[in-house]
Amino acid sequence: MTDQHEVAIVRRAGQDLSPDDGLSGLLAAYHLRTQDEKGEGVERVEELPERYREEVRDPRGAFGKDVVLLAVSGGTAVGCLVVTGPVAGRCEVKRLWTQPALRGRGVASALIGAALAQAGESGVSAVRLSVWQWRTGAIALYERLGFTVVESWDGRERLVCMERAL
Repeated sequence: MTDQHEVAIVRRAGQDLSPDDGLSGLLAAYHLRTQDEKGEGVERVEELPERYREEVRDPRGAFGKDVVLLAVSGGTAVGCLVVTGPVAGRCEVKRLWTQPALRGRGVASALIGAALAQAGESGVSAVRLSVWQWRTGAIALYERLGFTVVESWDGRERLVCMERAL
């Protein structure tokens, strides 16, 4: 998948996250890029909205009840994805991020595959996610992996809600 190292997907219970696992850096990159894409760009994590700053500062606290999947290459976290705990027969996929230099090499697909396996093990009947409409590459990936657009459960404009039955 990468020129130098294969990528392994590591599953961690949110409460088992450690400060040196690389998740904070991935979340910072994710949120900074998202703010920029929204036209609300900021330079530093400290300028992000509080809820996102808190995820970066304390991923263990933010995702303690969830499962975090890390894509690791050569001992370095290069991608992440959060799978929420089951609610009403569904899990939700959040914070899918792959370092830009590694995009197109199957890292995101591997993370989503691991998320679907995790969701299946938790006994849910469906996995859902939301994605900004300008992230057309991500939407195409989700569609290739069996997700379909559904009625929005989130009131934010320009957000596409998708779901896949298991």
